[in-house]
Amino acid sequence: MRIECGLFVAFALMTAASVGPVCAQAPDLVARGEYLVRAGECFSCHTVPGSRPFAGGRALATPFGTFYSPNITPDRDTGIGNWTDVEFVRALREGVRPDGADYFPVFPYPSFTGISNEDALAIKAYLFSLAPVHQPNRPHQVSFPFSWRFLQKGWKMLFFTKGPFRADPHADAALNRGAYLVTALGHCSECHTPRNVLGAMRKSQWLAGTVDGPDDDPVPNITPDAATGIGDWRVEDIVETLKTGSTPLDSKVKGAMKEVVADSTSHLTDEDRHAIASYLKAQRPIANSVTDEPDEDLPWYERLWAWLVNLFSFA
Repeated sequence: MRIECGLFVAFALMTAASVGPVCAQAPDLVARGEYLVRAGECFSCHTVPGSRPFAGGRALATPFGTFYSPNITPDRDTGIGNWTDVEFVRALREGVRPDGADYFPVFPYPSFTGISNEDALAIKAYLFSLAPVHQPNRPHQVSFPFSWRFLQKGWKMLFFTKGPFRADPHADAALNRGAYLVTALGHCSECHTPRNVLGAMRKSQWLAGTVDGPDDDPVPNITPDAATGIGDWRVEDIVETLKTGSTPLDSKVKGAMKEVVADSTSHLTDEDRHAIASYLKAQRPIANSVTDEPDEDLPWYERLWAWLVNLFSFA
């Protein structure tokens, strides 16, 4: 599934509608919002290379069809210029459009639900400080029956838990900051966690990587498993990878992660990068190799069993 960590910020803000004026924003709030937009990797998702920033139109291919990112500039006709604060926060944290319809979960609202109201409004302030770009949104090309938007209510009942991020009282401030950046704002699990056939993350394989990544590239296991994950990486190694894209394996990150580093994590503070690294190292190690070839030579009944397990995986 082509669900990209760092390339999915507000993908489900697919249509522009609603009420509320665009107004001047306080400089401090805008600056904070710009940093949060960087941390959330909005740019790459909502910008076609070589086109106007945040004007949408970038394709996201999935097993259910191709989705196109929306225009999130403050244009009143084709962007989000008429959205109110309440509508913006509800879209970001609950996956609900201004007209009340549910967004497709290609938009990572299951992660964004953890974003605080204050951060959500700062993000809106920055987006509304941008120059409006009049560019109509491209319609999605989604396969039947997944194009039936009302089915999203059932998907939410099965897989979506609404609620803000809650700090762990037993963890220090750095670990809690890292948890917020990884699980909510940065939505790393959206890329690094395997999904079932309905597109929901398999929580039992949290951050354990997947062979079905962006552009059909594997996404690595970032749990501290020594054999298949980053168990041998030091905190400083992870920080350096987030800052420069250089790994302790004497290589550079590739694919979608290359964009994440260029547009997002390289712009974070060292403190935030360190918080992310510390949080990742504190997670449960999960053995999951994402470099193996598909088991196409397995007997049909074993492939069927694996498919059924994947289908009904709610954990």
